[in-house]
Amino acid sequence: MTFKTTRSLALSATTALCAATSAWAEMELKIGYLTVEQPAPPTLSNLDPEPDDIGLAGALTGLQDNLTTGKFLGQNYVLESAVVPEDGDPLEAARSMLTYAPYLVIDAAPEVLVQIADLPEAEGAILFNAAAGDLSLRSADCRANLLHSLPSDAMRTDALAQFFVSKRWDKLVMVSGQHPVDQAYAEAMRHSLTKFGLDLEAEKVWGFEADMRRNAAQEVPLFTQEFGDYDALVVADELHDFGRYVQYNTWEARPVVGSEGLSAVTWSPVIEQWGAVQLQSRFEAQNSREMLAQDYAGWAAVRTLGEALTRTNSTDPATLKAYILSDQFELAGFKGRPLTYRDWNGQLRQPIALAHPRALVATAPLEGFLHHSNELDSLGLDRPESKCEAFK
Repeated sequence: MTFKTTRSLALSATTALCAATSAWAEMELKIGYLTVEQPAPPTLSNLDPEPDDIGLAGALTGLQDNLTTGKFLGQNYVLESAVVPEDGDPLEAARSMLTYAPYLVIDAAPEVLVQIADLPEAEGAILFNAAAGDLSLRSADCRANLLHSLPSDAMRTDALAQFFVSKRWDKLVMVSGQHPVDQAYAEAMRHSLTKFGLDLEAEKVWGFEADMRRNAAQEVPLFTQEFGDYDALVVADELHDFGRYVQYNTWEARPVVGSEGLSAVTWSPVIEQWGAVQLQSRFEAQNSREMLAQDYAGWAAVRTLGEALTRTNSTDPATLKAYILSDQFELAGFKGRPLTYRDWNGQLRQPIALAHPRALVATAPLEGFLHHSNELDSLGLDRPESKCEAFK
């Protein structure tokens, strides 16, 4: 397997950062970033193309942040990246990367993540899921060597459900796409509504093949007319295919929430509090674009390793994992609260932003949604809800 390397970038940055010190780094932590390409279904619009370096760009920003701290502590960080094409062998690539480093940040489909985690070479490694929100990865299909820096779908839909309760929006309807990621989001939304004492009054599946760029004003009102009156329309369109054409075209003039309109997101350019502007600025200076949710997950994974190394002064995977899952670990994530990992399924606890493209509306967990140990555990699978056994 040939690495698409960022090693030279990392080492040149380290050289510059360490120029003021007389001694070279005494410890080095090697990190791998593995992208397994997935087929992209056709969408109605290409207004928001996904960057080629999504996720990896965030990991590299995290690498630079680690190097900035590491220069004072005698610590060096290096990151290698590899891309597996759709017809490639992700397990061979993962084996190759694991011979280089026991720390991998992975962008892959849920089933591929599980296969990589089950490799004999991955035993004792620390893997980070930075791209899949699939709920099963945090429950029945969890793996003890797989942590999740990206929030689950349930964390995002729980955040919206809390908002519905706070606004007393109890008449809800939903339109969902037909792709697996859309259906997974829709299922997470149903679960969240039940969890917070709400329900869907009606739902429909989007099946139009017509060009909504020309026909939305005629088709969408008819499609939504039978919903009658409601408080908000939930759109489950994680591919951002049709949802943009639903807004302002519904039969009833009501809020659109979910994948479009008011969305629960991991990260957004509209987050400016808690020093977030500093992170946004560093990322934009390095990548000439805005930081996206997957970039933040890549950044958080790499920074998790940096924070663990700084506190333990060790590069041993077992030592770092024990610290990461302990009560002592905290990551400053520019979200207003320290980020920590759930020791029952490896999920990174974090607040979820409720935002539209122009502004931050609220941050979940919302006021009044309490928890007996950590309010952040009101988002996503709490300990009693998770079927994960691997961490016990």
